[in-house]
Amino acid sequence: MASLGAGQQLSRKRGAGRSSPVERRNLLTVCRFSVKTLLDRSCFETIDDSSPEFINFVSILEHVFSHRLKGHTTWFGYESPRSFWDYVKAACSKVPHNCIRSIESMENVRSSRAKGRAWIRVVLMEKRLSEYVSFALKDFKTTRRFYEEGAIMLGEEAGLLADTLIGLNTIDFSFCLKGEGLDGSCPAVIDYTPYLKFTQSTDSISSDEEEMRTLGSSGSESSTPEKTATAASIFTEQSNLVSKCKRFEQKYRLALEQKGYLEELVRLREAQLSEAVSHNKALQQSLADAHLSHTLEKQQLEFIILELQNQLQSFQSLEQLSADMSLSQSSLGPSSTSGAPCLSGKEETPSLRGLCGSLTSVTSYKSLTSLKSSECLASPATEISSPGVTPS
Repeated sequence: MASLGAGQQLSRKRGAGRSSPVERRNLLTVCRFSVKTLLDRSCFETIDDSSPEFINFVSILEHVFSHRLKGHTTWFGYESPRSFWDYVKAACSKVPHNCIRSIESMENVRSSRAKGRAWIRVVLMEKRLSEYVSFALKDFKTTRRFYEEGAIMLGEEAGLLADTLIGLNTIDFSFCLKGEGLDGSCPAVIDYTPYLKFTQSTDSISSDEEEMRTLGSSGSESSTPEKTATAASIFTEQSNLVSKCKRFEQKYRLALEQKGYLEELVRLREAQLSEAVSHNKALQQSLADAHLSHTLEKQQLEFIILELQNQLQSFQSLEQLSADMSLSQSSLGPSSTSGAPCLSGKEETPSLRGLCGSLTSVTSYKSLTSLKSSECLASPATEISSPGVTPS
């Protein structure tokens, strides 16, 4: 009995160890498929609360956020269930310009689950769901406080989840936050049928045909050829529909590949355009700097030219003054003592007249002093030579 109990316990541990990674892998795979279906659906119509793809995506996202979420432990030791909104409110409170306070103040949204659903719709309309998830995952301490070991939010797959949700930023969502989708009483149920794909081989198709034929031939003795013909026609119509669906699927895949190529080309052109704009701005700045330096150099050259002109004018005035002085010195000759004009044959100017007057006064003063000196020297001789005059 002891060995039997140990074997059962070991099998339970193995089952629990297998179920957790399988559950994580299933949720992440289905989440990736739902994002792709939303992207495909947004090419044809607007995504709102009535879209079945969106309803399924929200259900998957709730299961991802609620995977192995710890309950709330009360003072008495009881553990009550908890919604992922409590984790979002604690981990995303420091996100810049967050919408947590506005969701808390909504009147028609009262339960914690309804607030979490309202938060998903608001951040999808704001195109910030991936930003919130990335910010919450960075706060590892809070995430570990709210989730148990083996949770998706604690694994390496959480980073891939945030990268997958970036694609939703290209969709323009439109939601009504007062609808029935926010009812917190109904649980979220995932519909896996859109993501299940079964490829039927040729052998199984031939076996189905044989079964249809046998059923048509050996159904009952009262069967008529008309019933057999109707069964064959139904089967042919079904095969035609299958072939048409396959052709349509091929065309749809081709269109999706072309769309992806065009989107990548647009992103490349946008990057080239931004690079060209930045290069143009740099060239404009360098052109403005060159124009400013050219203006400063022009002003400096104009100032130097004016200074040189002033110096040239001063040199010319000095040369003219020296020429006038040389002319005045050359004009001082025999004609200056006789009181004749200083410059014969040339028109007198006021400066020359003043100069000639000064020179004339100097020569007259010299002649008078020489005359007086000669008279003083000749006076004794005349007094001695004159007869009949006795000195007193």
